[in-house]
Amino acid sequence: MGLEYRRIMLKVSGEALSGDKGFGIDQDILGEISDKIKDAWKMGVEIGIVVGGGNFWRGRSSTGMDRTTADHMGMLATVINSLALQDALEHRGVPTRVQTAIDMPRIAEPYIRRRAVRHLEKKRVVIFACGTGNPYFSTDTAAVLRAAEIEAEVILLAKNVDAVYDSDPKINKSALRYDKISFMEVLQRQLKVMDSTATSLCMDNNIPLHVFNIKTPDNIIKVLKGEKVGTLVAREV
Repeated sequence: MGLEYRRIMLKVSGEALSGDKGFGIDQDILGEISDKIKDAWKMGVEIGIVVGGGNFWRGRSSTGMDRTTADHMGMLATVINSLALQDALEHRGVPTRVQTAIDMPRIAEPYIRRRAVRHLEKKRVVIFACGTGNPYFSTDTAAVLRAAEIEAEVILLAKNVDAVYDSDPKINKSALRYDKISFMEVLQRQLKVMDSTATSLCMDNNIPLHVFNIKTPDNIIKVLKGEKVGTLVAREV
């Protein structure tokens, strides 16, 4: 079976890295995800990654704190996760670069689009940290923005749920599961796939989105091979 995509953006939520701990980084989970990223890399896929920071800090849940300050703290949390993922990948022999939207040259490269694309062409995995570098924008929006800039063919959205539903399946046992759905319907139904800014940016740039459960890391490979996994979100379905 051939590859469905050659250049991808993988979005991994920070919560996924914490596993059942709910906070910090579960080394076993980090290792499992890194193993599958390596498998995809060995298949010849060019891989960009955006990691969230919710396993360390969720700015919106903080009470009484200035939103800009809280979001900057969240950006720093994404750097912690990005460095951990870089280390795990490089221990597996996968050349990796971290680029940050906020300059911190002693830790990582600054984000430069042309340099990022060149890294991908040289088969290096590129991890984009610090979101967009601006408050009020989520790491989901950052993933879509970077995907558009590097001309990724698809965004793989690795979450703690196995697909897109019309309501929370943990609360509503009769929740309707979607195999395919359009961006417009996601917006109209206010489904919590990504925030509306990220969803609109995806739709405007016609970048398909695959939503799947990261608790089964094999799903990354299945999506790349064109197997039916999770939910496909696209402009037209």
